[in-house]
Amino acid sequence: MFFYKKKYSIEPNGIITRKSYSNIALIKYWGKHNNKIQIPLNSSISYTLGSKVYTETRLIYHIRKKKNISIRVFLSGKEKKSFVPKILEFFHRISFYCSYLKHFNFIIETYNSFPHSSGIASSASSMSALSLCIMEIEKKLGYSLKKDFFFRKASFLARLGSGSACRSIYPGLVVWGYHQSIKGSNNLYAIRYPYKIHPIFTKIVDTILIIDENPKKILSSKGHQLMNKHPYAKERFKYANKNMDRLISILKIGDFQEFGELIEHEALNLHAMIMTSIPYFLCMKPNTIHVIHNVWDFRIQSKKNIYFTLDAGANIHLLYPIKEKKSILKWIYSDLFFYSKKIIESYCFNN
Repeated sequence: MFFYKKKYSIEPNGIITRKSYSNIALIKYWGKHNNKIQIPLNSSISYTLGSKVYTETRLIYHIRKKKNISIRVFLSGKEKKSFVPKILEFFHRISFYCSYLKHFNFIIETYNSFPHSSGIASSASSMSALSLCIMEIEKKLGYSLKKDFFFRKASFLARLGSGSACRSIYPGLVVWGYHQSIKGSNNLYAIRYPYKIHPIFTKIVDTILIIDENPKKILSSKGHQLMNKHPYAKERFKYANKNMDRLISILKIGDFQEFGELIEHEALNLHAMIMTSIPYFLCMKPNTIHVIHNVWDFRIQSKKNIYFTLDAGANIHLLYPIKEKKSILKWIYSDLFFYSKKIIESYCFNN
């Protein structure tokens, strides 16, 4: 389906720049089939975030003169040789679908607007940005690509670098992984959520508390592998798919309280899996727990619709309706700033 079989003329060099935004999963993907092609064991859905939470990647390519591929990677201007093995593995995986890559050497210059590997899906935005750059090369080879195919293949490629990256290709609510209730959903690439949603979910605020800027103790790729022998894995996958059905209903009727309770439970369920794997890990920090308890107390006292979710890290996403932004944001800065290194204000759109 995505093999590049057309004849093409090679341009000797070029520079491409693309930007891709991070995403926050509502129904979490945690666990994949025991292979190297990134097939999820349950479906997931995420919001791709708005401004301030992105990766910008510049891909410089030039004709390869030697047999072996050469890749250099720079993050915020500093060369990262430790990144090269993962990028090489990614290029090897996608070479079957992008045969033209064998003709080039690459310099990858990337910049994150947020801390790398801290649990805010930096691999999702970085791999999706790189995949979009690669698809731009494919466009330059003289083959007319339809818009739908361009993004579908970009999502397919991004998945082979980082599972959640396939969702960051698209804006808004994005689904990855086959689910019987979602038309067009599949395991190979992500799709935009295909159904109408209540207006309250077309734009909500996502305020991110950076509690720990250090890299996570466990990489997501390792965490997914631990689900293969996890004692509670089968029930988790069943539960995640049931929660997807529940979320479909919530998105339609617009019940923000039920939405919030579901995403909080999904986040805590994810961390429960991490804490009960073998070996086990604890990604939350003391300040993560403080923030969670403060959110719960504030919600009870104020009757405001503020809820949290987390990826596999210590940092917290606070989601709430845009109409309640003024009072909630004021409370966040006055009561939660103490617990965080930095606060990032973003949005979840679904146009």
